[in-house]
Amino acid sequence: IKNLSFTLTNDQENIIKEIEDDLSRNRKMLRLLQGDVGSGKTIISIISGINVIASGFQVALMCPTEILATQHLNLIQSITNKLNIKVEILSSGINKKKQNEIKKELIDGKINFLIGTHSLFQESVTFNNLGLIIIDEQHKFGVKQRINLSEKGGNNCDVLLMSATPIPRTLILSTYGDMDISTLKEKPFKKTKIITNIIPENKIPDLINLIKKKIETKQQVYWICPLIEESKKVKLTPVIDRFEYLKKYFPENISVLHGNLKNDEKIKVMKDFLDKKFSILISTTVVEVGVDNQNSNTIIIENSERFGLAQLHQLRGRVGRGNEDGECILIYSKSISENGKKRLKILKDSNDGFYISEQDLKLRGFGDIIGYKQSGEKD
Repeated sequence: IKNLSFTLTNDQENIIKEIEDDLSRNRKMLRLLQGDVGSGKTIISIISGINVIASGFQVALMCPTEILATQHLNLIQSITNKLNIKVEILSSGINKKKQNEIKKELIDGKINFLIGTHSLFQESVTFNNLGLIIIDEQHKFGVKQRINLSEKGGNNCDVLLMSATPIPRTLILSTYGDMDISTLKEKPFKKTKIITNIIPENKIPDLINLIKKKIETKQQVYWICPLIEESKKVKLTPVIDRFEYLKKYFPENISVLHGNLKNDEKIKVMKDFLDKKFSILISTTVVEVGVDNQNSNTIIIENSERFGLAQLHQLRGRVGRGNEDGECILIYSKSISENGKKRLKILKDSNDGFYISEQDLKLRGFGDIIGYKQSGEKD
């Protein structure tokens, strides 16, 4: 902790202590760490992981996307590079030979901290002495997947679940009653803020000049669409169509990211964006969780009424992460309902993820706030 380039908040220090107390007990830890966008959950999990490794155990960190897993790898390596801790990543994007090398080193106990996506569920992935499982964005995984991973550590393996979607109190009582809950409310001090504006879809042409001004000041822009390709069922703007439209105005300064790309293609697009090789990223919600680009201060979200408030709040959290204020522009279609307008206004008026989740629950029921179906049944 002393070697960190920043100071932990009181909430972070208190939760690290809670987890330390759990880890020192004889009973298995099952703790949910929830916190708003930018509250600093990841560093808590890393410090907890280092403590477990210091006691002679291995740590597994599971992420929903390879982009996020790669980002975690870089962060953890930067923190542990002087601690003689071996960190590796296992994902489907890695060639078979390298995967087999990692699996052998894992079972031999040479790897201390393994980061991965769904690849960690494979039967061939066996740990030497797994002591802690960390599941980031836990609601992105099914119950069976979480159980399969926890079984790799035996009956006494501790489990830390993390959620960047603040969960309403009423939902916690009904769904997470068997877990200990740590809530991270205090955010690291930031001078910057995120301003949210709502516009109708007929104003899209006006955004071209806005983007030009952003690029002139060396800033980068996210543009989010709900679909990859055109659908006969719903009238939404596909990411491919929007990419082609904007490419006419910015032919050399734009790229596209979506789920149909191969894993190595996704990682290359995201790395090029982080390296400032282009200024505009047209994407689906694949950038929703965890992606940290401090040079991107604007996010434009098309058909915003089709997203859950919690998801919009997550997407909004991708900007304003550097030294400049962020701007989130929510575009709505002409078919938006009055209730849809109310929901977007909640987001415009508040940057508090806990308040937003509570309001979303009131307006929509359990819905899909944290991976629930619209009927309110657990997914």
